[in-house]
Amino acid sequence: MAAETPSVKRPLVVGANHRTSTLSVRDRLFVEDADMRPFLDRLRAAGLEEAVALSTCDRVEVLTACADPKSGREILLDALAAHAGMPADQLAGEFYAHWDGDAVRHVFAVTSSLDSQILGEPQVQGQVKAGHRMAREAGMCGPLLEALLQAAYGAAKRVRTETAIGERPVSIAAAAVQLARDVHGDLSRCTAMLIGAGEMGELVAGDLISSGLKDLTVLHPRAIRAQTIARTLDCHVAPVADMARVAAESDIILAALGRREYVLNPDMVSAALKKRRRKPIFLIDTAVPGDIDPAVNRLDGVFLYDVTDLEQVAMEGRANREAEARAAWEIVDAEVSAYLHGRAERAAVPALTRLRTHFAEVRERALRDAGGDAEKATRLLIARLLHGPSRAMRGIAASGEDGGLEEAERTLYRLFGLEAGPDSGGNAVTPPPGKDETEG
Repeated sequence: MAAETPSVKRPLVVGANHRTSTLSVRDRLFVEDADMRPFLDRLRAAGLEEAVALSTCDRVEVLTACADPKSGREILLDALAAHAGMPADQLAGEFYAHWDGDAVRHVFAVTSSLDSQILGEPQVQGQVKAGHRMAREAGMCGPLLEALLQAAYGAAKRVRTETAIGERPVSIAAAAVQLARDVHGDLSRCTAMLIGAGEMGELVAGDLISSGLKDLTVLHPRAIRAQTIARTLDCHVAPVADMARVAAESDIILAALGRREYVLNPDMVSAALKKRRRKPIFLIDTAVPGDIDPAVNRLDGVFLYDVTDLEQVAMEGRANREAEARAAWEIVDAEVSAYLHGRAERAAVPALTRLRTHFAEVRERALRDAGGDAEKATRLLIARLLHGPSRAMRGIAASGEDGGLEEAERTLYRLFGLEAGPDSGGNAVTPPPGKDETEG
């Protein structure tokens, strides 16, 4: 009786992201780092030998390797539902599932930041690697997932180096940070002033600090408001009366007061420039209506951007990323194709190895049975190698199965590079097998 062919494992991804689910559902699904090991252990106990979980604000998904996508999907859905404390049937409509080639493409796209709310965001690959590391530590990253993720990192590297998908800012805050760098370079060497307590101003200030700014001073007509923001941003406070002095010391000035009157005018900024010996100032006006007199922009050494200007920069960045995404997808699809082709070739290796071993064994027996007669050994070798295929072909022909013989012939021709000979009607046929010579 022929040995049963083992089921082949393939990648499966099940998850919920910003397109398929609500934020409230993703909040409940979110797996904290401290909970990741127990979560992976539950998947192992449920029968999955390999699993990598990715848990971010945009998505919660699990990559696994299994032979049956239906049972694998059920295991993952049940595990995620249990973690969220929700019925599995209630969550089913919030999830997506990708199997085999579709799963490979999904993993490559996520790792290359082509499946994110913000195309090209740099954090996502680090998040994938963090999930990968935790799966390794839990003993849940076997050879299939390891090879898949390493290939995904290679695709992401190509996208990052061969396209400009992550180079342009796509939010107002990111645009402000990029422009500040364009004017002053390294932000860690800069000083800044925030006037007011507007939400956008605080957001931009926070991004500047995250990007390296170390010296920020907050001013507000109400001292308590300035102190509150300073605690949030971990920065300095100064009274409004010191605005002229702080302005002269600031490379970056953020205005976010929104009092419907100008806080900074050309005379004040000109005086600050004079004290700075004409060292440039980058002014960001996030208030609507503005806090800074537009006439300030006529001064040499001043770079003034308001919300409209920053939004335009962000829009251009988003348009650029959309354009670059087309080239990025071409790279990803090429890498997916190469990965699947390589996997298919590797899948043939065990069978080819077994065939080579079989041929070598038949050769040894033929040489032994021929007793040193080279011609007889050759004849024996050919006959014995053809014995199994000949019997199989006759069996297929005798079965009368529609198309069975034709399919077997095509496979035979392809494997051995044969050219079909035509019959009397011009149809390609296989030459009849010769008599099996099995005895020496």
